[in-house]
Amino acid sequence: MQPQQQGIALTTKYHPLAFMLGLFKPVIEINGQRAGNAWGRQVIPLQPGQYHLHVHVPYLWPLGPADLPVNVYPGQTVELEYRAPMIAFIKGALGAPPQKWPGLVATIILFAIVAVLFLCICGGVIVGILSDSGSSSSSYTIQAVTNLLR
Repeated sequence: MQPQQQGIALTTKYHPLAFMLGLFKPVIEINGQRAGNAWGRQVIPLQPGQYHLHVHVPYLWPLGPADLPVNVYPGQTVELEYRAPMIAFIKGALGAPPQKWPGLVATIILFAIVAVLFLCICGGVIVGILSDSGSSSSSYTIQAVTNLLR
């Protein structure tokens, strides 16, 4: 009979909208010692005891740092999940799965603001072109818009 193994099973994830994080491998440290650096699920075998788990993504600075004290009991594998933040200056989420995406609401709001601004600009250009279509300066307006789009 094989002895039961204990440790930490850590799944690290980044959101598809934050796809650039895929270029950087997360740093996983246990009690200050490097224990892994890959996206996805990793099982880190440990002896029973209390550990300090730290995860971050190395960027220009440690992006999305997250810390968690973990107790490993004999024969137990602790399932944990780390989710990198969607905004650069906030912490990551680390704990029992499933974790929420840090910064998701703020990212959706920012995308909505950009979309509304884009629609307003496009709508203003279209309305301007249509309102000038009856005047003699319409060819000048269309040429000016064409020059702006180049």
